[in-house]
Amino acid sequence: SLARYPSAISEAVPMAPAAVSRHQPPHFPFAIVDSMALAAATLASSPRVSISVSAAGMNSSGRSVSLGARRVPGISVQIHSQRRRMVASAAAARGDEGAGKTFVEEMRAAAMRMHTKDQASEGEKELEGPSLNELEPNLEAYLRFLVDSKLIFQTLENIVDRAAVPWYAEFQNTGLERSEALKKDLKWFSEQGHTIPEPSASDTKYASYLEELSEKDQQAFFCHFYNMYFGQSAGGRLTGKKIADKILNKKELEFYKWEGTLSELLQNVRTKLNQVASSWTREQKNRCLEETVTSFAYSVDRLRKIFT
Repeated sequence: SLARYPSAISEAVPMAPAAVSRHQPPHFPFAIVDSMALAAATLASSPRVSISVSAAGMNSSGRSVSLGARRVPGISVQIHSQRRRMVASAAAARGDEGAGKTFVEEMRAAAMRMHTKDQASEGEKELEGPSLNELEPNLEAYLRFLVDSKLIFQTLENIVDRAAVPWYAEFQNTGLERSEALKKDLKWFSEQGHTIPEPSASDTKYASYLEELSEKDQQAFFCHFYNMYFGQSAGGRLTGKKIADKILNKKELEFYKWEGTLSELLQNVRTKLNQVASSWTREQKNRCLEETVTSFAYSVDRLRKIFT
């Protein structure tokens, strides 16, 4: 049944263990992928390489399958899930994992699998490499991060404003929008005499990828939308505070402020997300969950700009 999606399904064959870099990636407070994926994303040097995500499990008939995600411009990632992750993926494919949960809770659970235990109590990853507190950001790199973040949030907002898919209109003017706040922040930096860079090649490609998904793969787009906005409201704020303390004389940027009560804004969006997903088949929901790895890989690639 998964063959209807842009993933290649084939009989599983034995694979050699994936090589893991000795250079461990930095530890971020959100949007963390599997350690192999993060290492590959960190070391990728070309904006034109593709992303390859593979996982193995059992399909509904009990046959062993291997799933490979579509080519994605901008990041190189290779993931081979451990046995317990394979079992979880197989359960999700059968619909077992979603029993008794709202779909947003399923999405959050998928995200938690990519967090370390010190980032979230439900995190499943062990901490590898230095923590954020041990890394030193620099202002020029942080400006690149802000510029790229503005591009991605503006792309998401443009897509829902156009509402080529009718239910996208449900997510207009949620109060979580970030592009205008980032515009104000970048203007402030410019007034302080800083040069504002152009968006990076990798995030320009990511913006194009989001546009493509929004037209051809609505469930996958939904995953990126959720992880971008909810990630910014959680770990994103923690990252912003740490950076402000280190290089901005504790100035709080508009990027980390919301009008109204943030918890209420988030709950309103959760409700809408669950309402939209209630009409999806189990296969469509699984397609959305599968995209979590790609979403997190792009987030890590953007975050690492702060420290390079």
